[in-house]
Amino acid sequence: MAGKLYLVGTPIGNLGDVSPRCAETLAAADFIAAEDTRVALRLLNHLGIKKPLVSYYQHNRTGSGERIVRRIEAGESCALVTDAGMPAVSDPGEDLVRLCAGAGIEVVAVPGPCAAVAALALSGLPSGRFAFEGFLAVGRRSRAERLAELKGERRTMIFYEAPHKLRSTLADMLEAWGDRRVAVCRELTKLHEETLRMTLSEAVRHFEAEAPRGEFALVVEGAAPEPPEAGAGLAGALERIAELRAEGRSLKDAVKKASEETGLSRNELYEAALRDAGG
Repeated sequence: MAGKLYLVGTPIGNLGDVSPRCAETLAAADFIAAEDTRVALRLLNHLGIKKPLVSYYQHNRTGSGERIVRRIEAGESCALVTDAGMPAVSDPGEDLVRLCAGAGIEVVAVPGPCAAVAALALSGLPSGRFAFEGFLAVGRRSRAERLAELKGERRTMIFYEAPHKLRSTLADMLEAWGDRRVAVCRELTKLHEETLRMTLSEAVRHFEAEAPRGEFALVVEGAAPEPPEAGAGLAGALERIAELRAEGRSLKDAVKKASEETGLSRNELYEAALRDAGG
């Protein structure tokens, strides 16, 4: 294991989700770089592992990253962990990966739990294509600009949010995009895990009456496509059916949806789609 950086996915709440490979990698590493050494120490104690810990987080990533690279170049192996989930995803670990890649150091992923993918799976929204947005900006202007940019995004979108900002985030999304379906996933894998499937307006009302508690992942329905122009006719409808199929819908459901959007006959579209698919 000498001379490598290991990106080790750790549980997002339930320590029972730690994988054997995660434990083996942490036990074999020469040292562990952690976003918060106190959080990492709890995991190591749970696994019965004792290893040197170094701090690597947003505000010390430049100096700490360079020191970590020098140690790896000297022959040591480093396991990078974040507080929860996969390092280097919406996380300063991406800078360390870039440093190691530039230095010719091998980087190995040890996959683990991911709140974004877990929330997407629980949402009931289209999962064939999605966009991970992580945390929105804190500043209202930057946030409003980003939400405006995403208004036309047709893929399902995934966001992370802290409890004290949840109400304003839901209200801002409703104002920017109008009412859409949303899955509000709270405390994933933990004792009080909860998934609420509703609309943005319903979510706003729900959390006006109930104070948000815990960490949240929001999965929001993408924008509805613009209906094909009248001149687009059958070709446009077939293109729409192909898009819906790519989202994971059955041919029957895709034809039904395209028929509703275009006004073309469902039977005509079904037969055309079969011909287009060669069957």
